Amino acid sequence: MAAATTASSVTLKTVIFVGSARNVVPPWGGDSRLGDRVLAWAKSALAGRVGSLGQDAATIAVAHDVRVVDPLDAFGPNGALSHSGAELKAPTFFVAQDSLPEATKELQRAIKDADCYLIVSPEYNHSIPPALSSLMGHFGGSNYKCKPSGIVTYSPGPFAGMRAAMQIQASERHVPRAGMLARLEAVRPPDGLGLARVRRHAEGSGPSHAAAAPGIADAVGVDGGGDERSAGQDRHILTVEPNGRKNSLR
Repeated sequence: MAAATTASSVTLKTVIFVGSARNVVPPWGGDSRLGDRVLAWAKSALAGRVGSLGQDAATIAVAHDVRVVDPLDAFGPNGALSHSGAELKAPTFFVAQDSLPEATKELQRAIKDADCYLIVSPEYNHSIPPALSSLMGHFGGSNYKCKPSGIVTYSPGPFAGMRAAMQIQASERHVPRAGMLARLEAVRPPDGLGLARVRRHAEGSGPSHAAAAPGIADAVGVDGGGDERSAGQDRHILTVEPNGRKNSLR
């Protein structure tokens, strides 16, 4: 990893992948993309993070140098992947590197140089949004290999995007390499965070309950116990209701 470290702090290059490419206000009103509020809250949670690093559990400041990869930008006019499109006509690993547009090569470098990843995504039709799978699928697994990843999903209903989260994460023991992150060879998180009934959850820039924030810290962190817990216990998703109630789905 390329994390910058001092005696009392560490800075992680963090890429946040946005799962939704929705850009339309529904007939019943509301946001054109509710995920923008969740994204703003996730960035805020990362910005204020303090974690422990190493076996001596020394408390250090953990800064995140955040790069947001948004399908609306990447697949939009003059975007880094506009030449390929969301239908994935030209994955980078099928194109000679010197033939790739400069914007594509710059995005590929940012993903390859990242220390960790966070996915902020809804679920579409009980599955992974196609914009997310195309966005990440444009780049080969070697770019993600052996790097920590985290998941924040959300939905307007009670299930908090869990079906997409499970397919991204592949938490079941009997299918340990079936999920998208597993196939990209990223280090899957021991926990995920799901925000249920997110329209009620969100106030202004994001969910109103600060109690949900530790889920993000655990997901992309360098906490000393993370690897041990991941190896010894089943993975699970923490869902948070607008009233602050938490549910753990294993």
